Amino acid sequence: MPIAEISVNVNSEEVRKYINGKLDESINEALFTWDIDQMSKRTCMSKSFLENEILRDPRMRLLERRKEKGKRYWFYEESKRVIREIMDEW
Repeated sequence: MPIAEISVNVNSEEVRKYINGKLDESINEALFTWDIDQMSKRTCMSKSFLENEILRDPRMRLLERRKEKGKRYWFYEESKRVIREIMDEW
């Protein structure tokens, strides 16, 4: 004879939102800079689209860092904000 019966209802959508929120927090804390590969992956935009529509913008050019003929990097938080601004103008 069972002593107790326990039933738990889980809202999978709320759990998904919570997990995604925690992942976003971790990514924001972990990233200082990002390159075009990470930018493409995290924005779901192709590299060619980023090159043509986002990275040619003067605001993004100001954030670009690289040594002569070296790999390009952008500061994560600042460039994310600029990408939002550019997309809001479309």
